[in-house]
Amino acid sequence: MIHDAQLDYYGKRLATCSSDGTIHLFEIDGSQQKFLEVLKAHSGPVWQVAWAHPKFGSVLASCSYDGTVLIWKETPGSGFTVIKKHDKHQASVNAIAWAPHELGPVLLCGSSDGKISLLTFTEEGIWDAQMIRSAHATGVNSVSWAPVIASGTFTQPGAAQKASLVKQFASGGCDNFVKIWAFNEEKKTYEAVQTLEGHSDWVRDVAFAPNIGLPRTYLASCSQDKNVYIWTQDAPSSTAPAQGAPVEWSRQQLSPAPFPDVVWRVSWSLSGNVLAVSCGDNKISLWKENLKGEWERVSEVNESGQKA
Repeated sequence: MIHDAQLDYYGKRLATCSSDGTIHLFEIDGSQQKFLEVLKAHSGPVWQVAWAHPKFGSVLASCSYDGTVLIWKETPGSGFTVIKKHDKHQASVNAIAWAPHELGPVLLCGSSDGKISLLTFTEEGIWDAQMIRSAHATGVNSVSWAPVIASGTFTQPGAAQKASLVKQFASGGCDNFVKIWAFNEEKKTYEAVQTLEGHSDWVRDVAFAPNIGLPRTYLASCSQDKNVYIWTQDAPSSTAPAQGAPVEWSRQQLSPAPFPDVVWRVSWSLSGNVLAVSCGDNKISLWKENLKGEWERVSEVNESGQKA
């Protein structure tokens, strides 16, 4: 069974990973695909793969049920080889995500051992692993980086000049919670700044929407409880009374009724205004926010690729 498929930054290469512990690489040219190679190093099912930004070279990360995260790098003539094995977790590593390239080569990892780790390639040329213990007591299922540019930056006069890079991510866990983590500059570590409650079963996926200049941050979450929620946070205004106080998140249910089955994945379009929802009934639906602030289903595709 294939668990994940990811195109690289340019859309020219496809990496897939599966239950047999292998990763398959393909070259994409229009509607044609050419098999490149198989990567074998994991000893269990591989759950996710993630391409790094091309400024860091041709680099691919993978995470597995075997409790490890592998960093692969392509070298001319010898293909992809493992340059780092991250084995600090004590259980299945379920999710990985590269940070926005502005933050450097940083890989976020979430595991069934309840921990989150950040793997950073330092200026000294070594990989540094920072562990966040007890992130989600019963296990971490998903992670997602927030846009590096703060919401409202493009709409507030002079904000772009003053803005610093946003260092924030979200995680979803088996404790039914979505947590927001922010970097503490004094302690040089990420800390949980807000816990979002609403789901009644495991949170299967979380996804921040790309920032397209709106004065609002969007975060989608989906769960074993068959619901998808859109969490929004307005950009802090310059007249905010409590400077530095976190702005509350608002919750909105995507559809009036729960989905027919478990919702496994949520994914935003590059423009950040269309949300794809992957459900256990083998259907993918596309949703868009209307001018009234309500979410409408604009399309649905079944496993045969036919529109419903």
